[in-house]
Amino acid sequence: MENLTPNLSQQWALISGKREWFRSLTTAFFRDAMGFLLLFDLTNEQSFLNVRNWISQLQMHAYCENPDIVLCGNKSDLEDQRVVKEEEARGLAEKYGIPYFETSAANGTNINQAIEMLLDLIMKRMERCVDKSWIPEGVVRSNGHTSTDHLNEEKEKGICGC
Repeated sequence: MENLTPNLSQQWALISGKREWFRSLTTAFFRDAMGFLLLFDLTNEQSFLNVRNWISQLQMHAYCENPDIVLCGNKSDLEDQRVVKEEEARGLAEKYGIPYFETSAANGTNINQAIEMLLDLIMKRMERCVDKSWIPEGVVRSNGHTSTDHLNEEKEKGICGC
């Protein structure tokens, strides 16, 4: 009977090929995403150590150099198995200037808060980037002025409204 089990080099080639396929998928996803929930496992030191690499990958492949990221230490419900200290994770988040939440997918702890934070960050970025001249005429802005007030002020100053 012929041995159908692949040898070690064939297995490694298969694993390497899958890694490259996965990497190409993730980088394509990074380009189109507006924000990221970056999760690591509080019970797995290596997953925490990988956060720096993931942030680097996001910064390299995302639509901008500083994408909106919320860091989440997941499995906060497994306190007895925890290996990553909260202070350590918060310190890393502060180093990158990103929010940090300890979450649990098992019981829902801080899931909504993390998602709402990410959505807030994305909305703030969009508000900063939107071309204000495209706001329909008569719409009142958050500063109390209408869109036409903005254009009239710029015309008076000799500035283009676009």
